[in-house]
Amino acid sequence: MSTPYTGGCACGAVRYEAKAAPIFENHCQCRDCQKRSGTGHGSYLTFPSRADVTITGVTTDWRVAADNGNEKIHSFCPVCGTPTHLTYAAMPDVITVHAASLDDPGRFNPTVVTYGIRALPWDKMETGLTTFEKMPSA
Repeated sequence: MSTPYTGGCACGAVRYEAKAAPIFENHCQCRDCQKRSGTGHGSYLTFPSRADVTITGVTTDWRVAADNGNEKIHSFCPVCGTPTHLTYAAMPDVITVHAASLDDPGRFNPTVVTYGIRALPWDKMETGLTTFEKMPSA
């Protein structure tokens, strides 16, 4: 990959740069994503190695158990509150960034919708995307 994925929070206090290509790009309609985003879903790019993602600035974290019981660690800017990325206790090498936090959000190319079982009737997803009731297995 020649052009890294860069992004950060709204105020610029937290920045990231991913040197590898994402391995998963999705819209998620789980209740956690709905509540955290204040909308019907969250949109994400997942990268295979935290070692390939540089984060600058200080974040505040909070933890929540996913439906499968695994812990997700959400990170956000303590200054402006923008969610920037999340990590997973059960998969410590993986890191996920919020699509809207990209400097160029047009680079986001979702291929699936996860947790379609929790979809809100007013949150319509793109047609043609494969929709999973929950998170597909790896």
